[in-house]
Amino acid sequence: MKSPASASWKAPLKFRMPTAENLIPIRLDIEVDGQSYKDAFTWNPYDPDSEVVMFAKRTVKDLKLSPGFLPQIVQSIQSQLATFRSYEGQDMYVGDKIIPIKLDLQVNHTVIRDRFLWDLNNFDSDPEEFARTLCKDLGIEDPEVEPAIAFAIREQLYEIAIQNVTTARENRISKKGRRAAEHFTPSKASGAALDLMKLFSFGSSVVRKLQKKKILMVCLLLSVASGKERSGIIINPFLTFYLMRTYMLSKPKKKGVAGRES
Repeated sequence: MKSPASASWKAPLKFRMPTAENLIPIRLDIEVDGQSYKDAFTWNPYDPDSEVVMFAKRTVKDLKLSPGFLPQIVQSIQSQLATFRSYEGQDMYVGDKIIPIKLDLQVNHTVIRDRFLWDLNNFDSDPEEFARTLCKDLGIEDPEVEPAIAFAIREQLYEIAIQNVTTARENRISKKGRRAAEHFTPSKASGAALDLMKLFSFGSSVVRKLQKKKILMVCLLLSVASGKERSGIIINPFLTFYLMRTYMLSKPKKKGVAGRES
């Protein structure tokens, strides 16, 4: 089934490669007992896992690699497939995106350096077909150049697809944060306590000591009540401590009576 092509996607899409075929780039760089094996190819993530084992066995046999390469190849491919699958089902934003693709390759005796634009909204695009046309136009006959070009394009598109998932996630978190800020209302009890503190200056000569004690107790009770509310949970413990301390200091100190000498 073909995906819609050449559309301007404003709404998020589910994660996938922005190409006609959902093939992902796999890169291997393995060394076992001084022997190395490097390769790069594309893989269908929906193929059964048994295909990975069969591929590894065939590769080890054809290239005469030591048996130690078999589990390493299987593990590397499965790990990269798991990474791709971890993004499946997540939203990715594409929008109007024309992105630059850069080629800087050397395959055997052929060097390819090129730069061109790629439409991420065209889900009918085909890197393999593009590579085939490019090699034909440049008169390149080496059969290894064409798949190397297609792989380089897919690798860059894959990285951009992952970045688009991150962008979608950040946008979603940002929207949730704005909605939470819009619905936030300050604590009424906490506000009342602070208003009373502002209204009555503790150093004022107008307020008597008894009145100060009553006001402090009212503020203290409001502070404790507001401490139970979510909006006052950070401020109120400090406010409560301050009010308690001020109340204790405002209590009159007992004075002893000295006896007179006869």
